[in-house]
Amino acid sequence: MNNLSSLCNSTMKLPSRVLTLRNASVVGFRHSYNTPCDQKLTCKSKASFSFNQNSQFHAYPSPFLAFQGVIYNTQKLNCLPSSSFGLHNTVSRPYGVPVEASAVETDKNPERLCVENCNDENIVGGEVPGAEYGNSRASHESEIDKEAWSLLRDTVVTYCGFPIGTVASNDPGDKHPLNYDQVFIRDFVPSALAFLLRGEGEIVKNFLLHTLQLQSTEKTVDCYSPGQGLMPVSFKVRTVPLGDNKFEEVIDPDFGGSAIGRVAPVDSGLWWIILLRAYGKISGDYTLQEREDFQAGIKMILNLCLADGFDMFPSLLVTDGSCMIDRKMGVHGHPLEIQALTYAALRCSREMLTVIGCSKNLMTAINNRLSALSFHIREYYWVDLRKINEIYRYKTEEYSMDATNKFNIYPEQIPSWLIDWIPEDGGYLIGNLQPAHMDFRFFTLGNLWSLISSLATPKQNEAILKLIEAKWDDIVGHMPLKICYPALENEEWRIVTGSDPKNTPWSFHNGGSWPALLWQFTLACIKMGRIELAQKAVGLAEKKLSVDRWPEYYDTPSGKFVGKQSRLYQTWAIAGFLTSRMMLEKPDMASLLFWEEDNELLENCVCALTKGGRKICSRDVAKSQILV
Repeated sequence: MNNLSSLCNSTMKLPSRVLTLRNASVVGFRHSYNTPCDQKLTCKSKASFSFNQNSQFHAYPSPFLAFQGVIYNTQKLNCLPSSSFGLHNTVSRPYGVPVEASAVETDKNPERLCVENCNDENIVGGEVPGAEYGNSRASHESEIDKEAWSLLRDTVVTYCGFPIGTVASNDPGDKHPLNYDQVFIRDFVPSALAFLLRGEGEIVKNFLLHTLQLQSTEKTVDCYSPGQGLMPVSFKVRTVPLGDNKFEEVIDPDFGGSAIGRVAPVDSGLWWIILLRAYGKISGDYTLQEREDFQAGIKMILNLCLADGFDMFPSLLVTDGSCMIDRKMGVHGHPLEIQALTYAALRCSREMLTVIGCSKNLMTAINNRLSALSFHIREYYWVDLRKINEIYRYKTEEYSMDATNKFNIYPEQIPSWLIDWIPEDGGYLIGNLQPAHMDFRFFTLGNLWSLISSLATPKQNEAILKLIEAKWDDIVGHMPLKICYPALENEEWRIVTGSDPKNTPWSFHNGGSWPALLWQFTLACIKMGRIELAQKAVGLAEKKLSVDRWPEYYDTPSGKFVGKQSRLYQTWAIAGFLTSRMMLEKPDMASLLFWEEDNELLENCVCALTKGGRKICSRDVAKSQILV
């Protein structure tokens, strides 16, 4: 079935003005149409703000963070707020109390955005559920927690007076920040979770609102323009002088055109959907995901994920450098990280989409892809001693529907290091699978998200943690956690990376250790009831992160040295540590962020192999893995 043909045309071309809520009365909102400004306005002026135009970093005052902001009417206009703008008083108002909801003007060229009608009347206060917990724990924070929170708040970026994200790094000694002074969608996720778990949800809501407006909404034929639905990899708030001591704030998104390798980010939209669900789960505010503009934004991302192409596999085909490993590292094709994040985003979307009208067909497409993808990854990406021995005895050049070696894998591909490395009772999902190629490297992020999202079976989930525990010195070492294992070395490094001087063996993406992976490992351990493993990893990080000034990554096979080109005061290293600590203190909150096995998916075989006498793709293999 052609997935795109099943989607409603309205998701392909957004109207110029989209109502914020489809059924406002259901959630306590009433529709409001904002008339255009009758004067040229800017988001900021010197008369209205105490603003240092050379800095994008602002402290994030905690007492008044949890107000519930309504989306600002975003138009490509210069709108001058009143002289009191930015000096508003927050008003305490719980969730569900009616407030005015504005309409959204869709910007077809969202390279510059400013805010209209950011007035006191459009802002309401109210604490996010969980704020009481966040305030009570502040009194007994450790010194490292206090330091981390202080550093995290210093990375907050404001736009039109409101917090909208955190920069990637805030090292005061860094004279050449490159794009580390921007807000990355991927990097902001642990920061968002830290604020949400503390009961401070305003910054997360603002981030989701504004990044939605940055989404590319119009398909173009220009090969250098982003396709419809693509989310930017990052954005930066810039201050533009207008004269007469007035300044305009604009948001400049980067869709990969300025990044290393000029590759469009595949994972940004997936992370955005995952964060949208997390915001609703933790804050209890589901009105955001129910809005019509958010529903349309989700659908456009799904259009990219579910589009039919020439590929025969249910896994998503991407280029090198389109995910967290954003340089040439041999992860082109069907890397595990993208498949796991896609699976998680599809499960999030299935929860959040409103099933009416054309969305019913989209829901069918989601279920079909979830079913096919889960079977594909569980069956063909999984390796343990039994599977390696099976590959070792593969026959090649098999031409039939009943072939065992479906991808024509040559047994000589099994690396020598793997035979003695994999434990007896452990296993993992390989990093990539293509015709005549299996990438046997262990990629931590992909395996952790396969566990968190239940892309892997319950038995496979247990085996992944058993492998990490058995190979603790290799994967965790002195600093959690290796981004991949082992590193590419010698001639293999030169061929695969193109002799990348930053991805030298056991550094950066090539076997480096990333503290940013800690919160995902903690979440996986909580799901599997192995909290002691997470506590052990967090304890290792606590000993070194503050002393080493919160570096981006660590080098050497054991993660002992700060990376040669590692940025210090890396935000997602700080936020990942804080999020891990809070999830360990409040595991019931962490349980909102992962998924259990969905038995309904196991009942549906969508491979369409029943025609022409072809063998049916059985679900028995997958079902046999389920623990009773």
